[in-house]
Amino acid sequence: MLQVTVALPSSCSEKFSIPQSSNVGDLRVLAQKSFQRGFLRLVAADHHALDPTVSLQAAGIWDGDYLTAIVLQAKLATTGAAFALFCCGGERVVTWGRHGLGGDSSKVQDQLKGVQQLQATLDGAFAAILADGSVVTWGKADSGGDSSKVQDQLKDFQQVQATERAFAAILADGSVVTWGKADYGGDSSRVQGQLKGVQQVQATERAFAAILADGSVVTWGDAHSGGDSSRVQDRLKGVQQVQSTERAFAAILANGSVVTWGHPDLGGDSSRVQDRLKGVQQLQATLDGTFAAILADGSVVTWGHPDLGGDSSTVPDQLKGVQQLQITLDGAFAAILADGSVVTWGDAHSGGDSSKVQDQLKGVQQVQATERARSWPMVQS
Repeated sequence: MLQVTVALPSSCSEKFSIPQSSNVGDLRVLAQKSFQRGFLRLVAADHHALDPTVSLQAAGIWDGDYLTAIVLQAKLATTGAAFALFCCGGERVVTWGRHGLGGDSSKVQDQLKGVQQLQATLDGAFAAILADGSVVTWGKADSGGDSSKVQDQLKDFQQVQATERAFAAILADGSVVTWGKADYGGDSSRVQGQLKGVQQVQATERAFAAILADGSVVTWGDAHSGGDSSRVQDRLKGVQQVQSTERAFAAILANGSVVTWGHPDLGGDSSRVQDRLKGVQQLQATLDGTFAAILADGSVVTWGHPDLGGDSSTVPDQLKGVQQLQITLDGAFAAILADGSVVTWGDAHSGGDSSKVQDQLKGVQQVQATERARSWPMVQS
């Protein structure tokens, strides 16, 4: 039996007795149970991470050795019908749900080592970026689960973004590779020559928008969902940030103004409030079709679906000194003001009506949202 001490960075430590024939993974399981931590990575004295699949002897662990256990943060991704649980840099991905929609990763499980990022299409596919910059996909084939046609290009990936049925990935050289359903953004051949120096990709339900290094924007996918930005292309210069609803995009420019395009009823038409969109600091969006902009003076401007937060006319005088905005998926907004009070609007059944608890909303520090409700951590006086 070997005596090995494992310690957390907090200095909490435990000595374990373990058979010499065990592997690193066995020791990790003992540590996870003892420290009551779900995901740990064991690190040797020379600071290199230990492979859980190798034996203790092969890893160079001997009687009396001292190891450090790093707590890993688990992350969850979903296709809508399946889930995938992973840790950044972890050795495996755990999936469950509908087998054909991403719930079964058994065919690629041996490839899922050192996962850095995991993205999903809503219609049933996952894409994982590995530590070596390669990509592994699984799930519904025509929604991005089959990347075989572009596999030779899937190298040195930096970021993956998804529409409902397609993926777009930025490579280290600033180019973009797409796959999945063509009319959902999976076919970028029309604009491929423009996709150079890409810094960021944003997505609606059926289209992509890429911000280039020079501050311009390239779009593709379904024209009615933001894939056609020709109407505003001459204004898309000096773009700093792009946000999206399910069918529209909004871009903040370097001068603090905003440009919108896509479905006019779902945030793509901001003409009603355009003269107020100056000095914009931050944009928030609901999936269903509403944008909210925080201005430099702490006021808020909204547009899009009027019943889902796009109309904030019931609370305009209250939206001053806004520090933070939070939204529910179904169209309700909550704003924390500088004095710690909270203002809500939008769909009443989704959290837009806080009248029953308004007298309690004092000294609020942070807002959290579920799909259709909110909770408020507060400072007790």
